Amino acid sequence: MDQNAEPPLNDTDTVSRELPSRIVIPPIRGEMVHLRPAAVEDLPRMDELGAYCGASRITGKDMQAERAVVHAWVRRSVAWSEGRTETGVDDPESRRTIAWSILTDADHDDDGVVDAASTDNVIGMIFLIDIDGWARSARIQIVLGKDYRGRGYSRDAMPRVMTFGFAPEPAGLGMHRIWVGVPEKNTRSISVYQSLGFVPSGTSRDALWDAENNKYQDLIVMDTLADEYDPIASLDAFGMHVLEDNPGVKEALSMREHSVQIRKRNAEAQDDERITAVIPPVAEPAEHAPVADLAGKERTPETPAAPEPQRYREPETGDVVESPDSSEESNWPYGAAERKPSKIAWWRNLGRGRKRDEEGK
Repeated sequence: MDQNAEPPLNDTDTVSRELPSRIVIPPIRGEMVHLRPAAVEDLPRMDELGAYCGASRITGKDMQAERAVVHAWVRRSVAWSEGRTETGVDDPESRRTIAWSILTDADHDDDGVVDAASTDNVIGMIFLIDIDGWARSARIQIVLGKDYRGRGYSRDAMPRVMTFGFAPEPAGLGMHRIWVGVPEKNTRSISVYQSLGFVPSGTSRDALWDAENNKYQDLIVMDTLADEYDPIASLDAFGMHVLEDNPGVKEALSMREHSVQIRKRNAEAQDDERITAVIPPVAEPAEHAPVADLAGKERTPETPAAPEPQRYREPETGDVVESPDSSEESNWPYGAAERKPSKIAWWRNLGRGRKRDEEGK
């Protein structure tokens, strides 16, 4: 054993939370689109698509800033896939990026021509950025050409990327949390993210500049966790289907089923605890031990306790009266369960509701 070797800092060092030095970015297939690893050669096509138009409204950045970050994300993704660190972007926290180009063969305008033929079928890009290996957290963002927004492409791509992100390694990325940041005025995207299972988790006040209205706006932070995310429901919300041959799908579904079973068992255990608290066990009295009844007299278990008198309100006068002792022998012909107190006996109801011609009859 090397005497100069440093001991591990703590028990967590036995399980590495570091990201791999190199990653294989898998292609992902959808029903309307398919994804392949983004290349630097795809960046000019994003300009042709007008992908940065309206960035202030969609992401809260201006066009120049949006273009700059997309270029940085693609270069960082390529560098990671090649097992190198991009020059000038040496991140001590190893927060990496994965970038896919989004392609489609669809002809949505029915003109007989593939919509994105002029850009080699590329219509945008989707990213997992700020990937934190220690916290197992990543942020997702999609950037589409201006003519390809609102057609359902993002709803096809995002759930499949999230499924890969949550799936355990080596089939997926093994993330615990995926989050998004949305300008407060972008209510349309907020609604889409909620359909995907994201929930609001915080607000960064005045974090963005709203150039259109010349004022600051809040950044809404939304996230979802691995044991909350449902790969099937997130696609069902948009009429999409699970494609089991995509990377990480089977593992994510298995993990989801396991999480559901755990929550079910926990819920059943909580129900049992509530029932026990509401209905505590009744202790049996010791044999022949004297027990005090309601009147303060001692009795043995063989001697039943005196029942508490029942009270009711006289319907005609409003007086509160006691019913006769229920332990008395009854001549009520229909059994004790149907017996009525004497003050409201059956004969007192005779003639009620009749119309009388003369008073006193």
